Amino acid sequence: MARIPALEPPFTADVAAQLGAMMPAGEAPIGLFRTFARNLPMTVAMHPWGRYELGRHLSLPLREREIVILRTCARCRCEYEWGVHLMVFGERAGLTPAEIASLTHGTPDDACWATGQQRALIRVADALHDTADIDDELWRGAREVLDEPQLLDLILLCGWYHAISFAARAARVELEPGAPRFADVAP
Repeated sequence: MARIPALEPPFTADVAAQLGAMMPAGEAPIGLFRTFARNLPMTVAMHPWGRYELGRHLSLPLREREIVILRTCARCRCEYEWGVHLMVFGERAGLTPAEIASLTHGTPDDACWATGQQRALIRVADALHDTADIDDELWRGAREVLDEPQLLDLILLCGWYHAISFAARAARVELEPGAPRFADVAP
């Protein structure tokens, strides 16, 4: 049960405008955004950064971005955000069932990861989750396959989705209808 219930329509004009800006045209706002809208100044402040993290200016392409987001949300046990991203972006990112299972339950050494860059993304996400740092050896390995803008984007993408995961879990945002569940992915 939600600790902070998501706003339900009809929305005030300012809330409707903000939610409309956060969703693709014609799409109903997701529960997380409707929960955030309970603090509209916060939601307004967050929107540009969230748009950057999911936009074309991020130095990580869609597939790599989603690898990082799904891994981070899975490690945070945030079924809500993991499911939303898998539902909306999983197919567009070209993620296979084996890759989804690995991001959810596996390791960067699983056979499904074909490139050193993919393995580095997962290792960095895991290190940031576990220690809030990247040791020198991992940094050197990541630097071989990622440039400085990509590393900075990777670090902040992990941090952003930790914050999103913390908010969704702690507020007990209700799972989106039709979104995948952790139980849907075999270990």
